[in-house]
Amino acid sequence: MRWAADAVATLREGARVRLDYSAQSLWRVDRMIEEIRREGPPYEAVEGALRGFGAYAGEVIVRQTGAEWWATGGEHWLRTPDGRMWDPIDEARRCYGGHGSLRLLCRDATAPG
Repeated sequence: MRWAADAVATLREGARVRLDYSAQSLWRVDRMIEEIRREGPPYEAVEGALRGFGAYAGEVIVRQTGAEWWATGGEHWLRTPDGRMWDPIDEARRCYGGHGSLRLLCRDATAPG
């Protein structure tokens, strides 16, 4: 997904953070979201970055499980091969609110259903 590639490029160039589409890299993403949250910018100012972080987490899950992206009504979901549906973009928003974790979402999505 393009949002994921954009997030990886932006972080590599701006923050000098390398993301390699591994499950372990989601620790860094969760920490970055937490740091942004602590700085307190309005949601509107970080909405695009959160979408990119969520898309990146989704691509990690796609690469680990063979999941496929589904788009419905402007929302983007993942469907893992076992039929479960996941919303990594919303999970990134939840992380920003202090109630989510992309790392844990990936762990749950890659665990046998």
